[in-house]
Amino acid sequence: NKFATDTEKEIALVKQKAEEAGAIAVLSNHWALGGAGAKDLANAVVETCAKTKAGPSSFKFLYPLEMSLVDKIRKISVEIYGADSIELDPVAEKQLENYEKQGYGNLPICMAKTHLSLSTDPSLKGVPTGFKVVVREVRASVGAGFVYPLLGKIMTIPGLPTRPGYYNIDLTPEGKIIGLF
Repeated sequence: NKFATDTEKEIALVKQKAEEAGAIAVLSNHWALGGAGAKDLANAVVETCAKTKAGPSSFKFLYPLEMSLVDKIRKISVEIYGADSIELDPVAEKQLENYEKQGYGNLPICMAKTHLSLSTDPSLKGVPTGFKVVVREVRASVGAGFVYPLLGKIMTIPGLPTRPGYYNIDLTPEGKIIGLF
């Protein structure tokens, strides 16, 4: 995902590290070029999916799907994020109980949390230790087939500002777009 501020050296390093990890690395420049800038990425995804379908998948969940929703959240929090424990707000506890009663306990979990830390506190950088994962709410996307806990102060879309960004976008008399970023 190339941005205008990325250097060629940074792009080469990201590509190298991705390939060393076994991934296919494709430069995507949709930020600047729209759909045309993502064409190579789209083709790589299609090609990878076709190859994956040709053979058996090695994917497996971290937990058995029969495990309770609370235990799945705990397992992800402890084994992936490195938390000591989880803390359920009363609202989340009741929601989890209801989802189990409604028969959604066998659904997988997709955690919604800050990208700025392994914890739910964005100020804890690196690999923090001694923290709790705070589960404040839990939602179910039953049609899509998963349950997603909201951790810490994370917001889901639409998490829009009170004044939308499009108010800042305009055209100069010469036809140049201004105010995008």
